[in-house]
Amino acid sequence: MIHQLLRVSYAFSMIVMLHAFVTCGAAESLQAKRPNIILVMTDDQGMGDLSCLGNKVLKTPNLDRFYKLSTRFTDFHVSPTCSPTRSSMMSGRHEFYNGITHTINERERMALSTTTYPQLLQSSGYATGIFGKWHLGDEEAYQPYHRGFQHVFIHGAGGIGQSYPGSCADFPPNRKNKYNDCVILENQTIVQTKGFCTDVFFQAALGWTKQQLDAGKPFLTYIAPNAPHGPMIAPEKYKKRFSELGYDEETSGRYGMIENIDDNFGRLMDKLDQWKAWDNTLVIFMTDNGQSNLKGKLNDKPVPLFSAGFKTGKGTPYEGGTHVPALWRWKGVLGEGVDIAALTAHIDLFKTFCELSGTTIPSDIQKLQGRSLVPLLENPKAAWADRNLFVHVGRWEVGADPNTAKFKSCAVRTQRWRFVNNKELFDISVDPFESKDVSADHPEVIASLRAAYDTWWAEALPMMVNEQSAPTPQQPQAVRYEKQLAERGIPAWQPPSGIGF
Repeated sequence: MIHQLLRVSYAFSMIVMLHAFVTCGAAESLQAKRPNIILVMTDDQGMGDLSCLGNKVLKTPNLDRFYKLSTRFTDFHVSPTCSPTRSSMMSGRHEFYNGITHTINERERMALSTTTYPQLLQSSGYATGIFGKWHLGDEEAYQPYHRGFQHVFIHGAGGIGQSYPGSCADFPPNRKNKYNDCVILENQTIVQTKGFCTDVFFQAALGWTKQQLDAGKPFLTYIAPNAPHGPMIAPEKYKKRFSELGYDEETSGRYGMIENIDDNFGRLMDKLDQWKAWDNTLVIFMTDNGQSNLKGKLNDKPVPLFSAGFKTGKGTPYEGGTHVPALWRWKGVLGEGVDIAALTAHIDLFKTFCELSGTTIPSDIQKLQGRSLVPLLENPKAAWADRNLFVHVGRWEVGADPNTAKFKSCAVRTQRWRFVNNKELFDISVDPFESKDVSADHPEVIASLRAAYDTWWAEALPMMVNEQSAPTPQQPQAVRYEKQLAERGIPAWQPPSGIGF
């Protein structure tokens, strides 16, 4: 099913590009409509992790329902791993231009010279809140309350309980008691929560969102749970069904985390119904990179897990590393069950949100590489020029010359082509799952894409400002925790009332 869907989507997109369809009808302008924005971005969940996209084992009824109600970007791309995607989304440009070439080793810190779209939305009157995973620097200067979020409710590092030498490490108690009863940074205070982490993040986000609705102020609610990132831990009631089917502990935990996400997303939808908030609220569901865990065990035998047809997942330069779901719903404004096949990406959110909110983008910030998606939201058949999207997994050794990894784990993606590792070429329009290398048949395409990549690399190289950073001598979140513990203790988090958890 997913294979046929992608083939149809790519074919339709090529028709749009080749014939440059004139827009159908005079769609109402969305510029400066100033909707509330709720962005839900899960961690390591891929195209194969939704039942509406073909997974026969998972049950995701709420996301399936949302899928049917949504405008879907069917060729939407992010970066291959966590920090890179978050940085690109926040900045409107490739992560390397923000200095981010890894997820640890001080190379996950978003350059302080970068202006984020939440900063601009906040300057135009939006309330802004983040709930869950930040992963763009744990040191004080990099904290989200300095990068455009007025309300912060986050764990540290790239995952709850993670601990690496240097700056990327979570609060010490979370290393022992991962995912349950976590300590969380709420604005300037570390608090002790109670319950499973994803439940807590959605509970906090819904409570804050209701406050903004009551105040009549436009808002950005960014919900970024660490699930289903490893370790694969889920409440027993969510794991039980998969364990009884015979799946191993890790697969049962991961699938349980996804079904828990679905329940929480259902709560979000129900609350927006109850609060009558859909009409001026844009809700987006997406994920931060391709699927992790493409293999598992069933009755102690290795089995492939459903991947929607993609041969790779997270951390790879192929389609499976970057092609993710992107579901947008704005009731009464965007079409329901509408597919947009144009080549789009996370770097496009910056300009899109600014245009929708009527926010002026200053001329003195970083050069933006994304586009506004507003023309496509207004008319899914709008002409959309071809583009080059550049992919690099990064992660070369600490202290190594980046040039030694220039052609390692990289890709250039256009509407039709994916050029991988400076050698393989795939015609995505007829081969969305990259089964046949056609490089020998199209030397002129390879020459063009290689030249574009060379230019991009030369521009990105001097922007990699974290490459020579000295390791931070102390883990900042550990220092912060111990200091607060000694001075005033760790207070219990007070959950919002009336949310129904």
